[in-house]
Amino acid sequence: MDIHSEKILILDFGSQYTQLIARRLRELGVYCEIHPCTLPAEKVRAFAPKGIVLSGGPASVLAEGSPRADRIVFELGVPVLGICYGLQLMAHELGGKVAKAAHREYGPATIDVKASSPLFQGLPAKLDVWMSHGDRAEAMPPGFEPIAATPSAPFAAVEDRRRHFYALQFHPEVVHTPRGKDVLWNFAHGVCGCSGTWSMRAYAEIAVEQIRAQVKDGHVICALSGGVDSAVAALLVHRAIGDRLHCIFVDNGVLRAGEREQVQDVFGRMFHLPLVTVDASRRFLTKLAGVTDPEAKRKIIGREFIAVFEEEVDRLAAHGERAQFLVQGTLYPDVIESVSFKGPSATIKSHHNVGGLPEVMKLGLVEPLRELFKDEVRRLGLELGLPAPIVQRQPFPGPGLAIRVLGEVTEERLAVLRKADVIVQEEIRNAGLYEKLWQGFAVLLPVRSVGVMGDERTYEATCAIRAIESTDGMTGDWARLPHELLARMSTRIINEVRGINRVVYDISSKPPATIEWE
Repeated sequence: MDIHSEKILILDFGSQYTQLIARRLRELGVYCEIHPCTLPAEKVRAFAPKGIVLSGGPASVLAEGSPRADRIVFELGVPVLGICYGLQLMAHELGGKVAKAAHREYGPATIDVKASSPLFQGLPAKLDVWMSHGDRAEAMPPGFEPIAATPSAPFAAVEDRRRHFYALQFHPEVVHTPRGKDVLWNFAHGVCGCSGTWSMRAYAEIAVEQIRAQVKDGHVICALSGGVDSAVAALLVHRAIGDRLHCIFVDNGVLRAGEREQVQDVFGRMFHLPLVTVDASRRFLTKLAGVTDPEAKRKIIGREFIAVFEEEVDRLAAHGERAQFLVQGTLYPDVIESVSFKGPSATIKSHHNVGGLPEVMKLGLVEPLRELFKDEVRRLGLELGLPAPIVQRQPFPGPGLAIRVLGEVTEERLAVLRKADVIVQEEIRNAGLYEKLWQGFAVLLPVRSVGVMGDERTYEATCAIRAIESTDGMTGDWARLPHELLARMSTRIINEVRGINRVVYDISSKPPATIEWE
């Protein structure tokens, strides 16, 4: 069965939790997509959903110009679930009454489930939930019955069972609603009748067929970085078209220790991908000589990468292997951001350094991961046989160590940082924390200080350790690493890395700081 034949449509009204709804449904084996609440009627119909979810949102349905959905949502004949703003919208649009709440309800609450409803099948009579609303429904439209309440919210959950309309004043998608996933299960499987066939194995099969249909007998190039996104995308394309995929790995001279060898071993010798390694390290370091401004470093590396990549593509074309397509590891959060009801947010981190390639080279894009979240990409990588160290690899910036060597980038300073970073990585892994951190790494500062080693005075560099906990990299908090772990890292770096005599720990969160120092 085509896994896309069972789809739930999520209409985004601007909630900060909308992506969580999609993640929870996919975890339940149900494919879903997020679209803006302004999706036209013909596109809603063409989507052919098994059910529709109306997300929460920061607006008030009482305000002029507040977001609405097309009436087709309520006329299509499929189940609808309104969440928070979605409940108020259903009340307002279908003949009920919404008013400002006497007291804004935000935070934990306990609801009394008052009726046996398909939505609460198998759940206890009292549920802990998370509320976040300033308006409340005073009266529900004809046909609706309350199925849960709190002292201040008589319509904490409602249903019109005949039309399969359901609505919740609370947020089932957040972890603060412990049984919320069960509520979503009941809606998706019980009410909508989804069978739960969404899986990474099924996704891999359909993605391969889609790639074949798009590429036909063409050739595809891939800028392979060794990160999980480009790795999984490359493996899918290779499974689809074989050696008409051409992977190019550029050694830009600012990679971590052993990175080039790992890419060649895993993708060249283990998976037998057609892989060309371009050693451009001398070229990049020459361009970076004397440059200390972080943005200048990024631009130099980005421009040089595109130039090297273009030259390699031209070389392939000269041998009769001209590419028509470029693989990119675009993920679903990037897609959502471009269509979000709230509009694209401000760019916080620079785009990956292949971002300019499609415009420069006029290639078609193959984006086999554009329907997946990061955790789904990792599961797909395991399904494809990718080794765990690649699958679980922490994000690594496109400009590499050039933005972790603060100040001028030289071979000598890179060598010092690589040795320190190896120790940080080893100790974090040995402590069992690698997969729990978003990122953990060393930074070489352009700061020297006086120290004593043995009976001799030293005047050497300072190394900073950065460890961040985050779910998406957009915000993050500094990790409270055990003092014993920090002590081991500091002792090893100072003892084993010639050129460093002081280690500091970065306790800045994002915001106001960024994850990378440059």
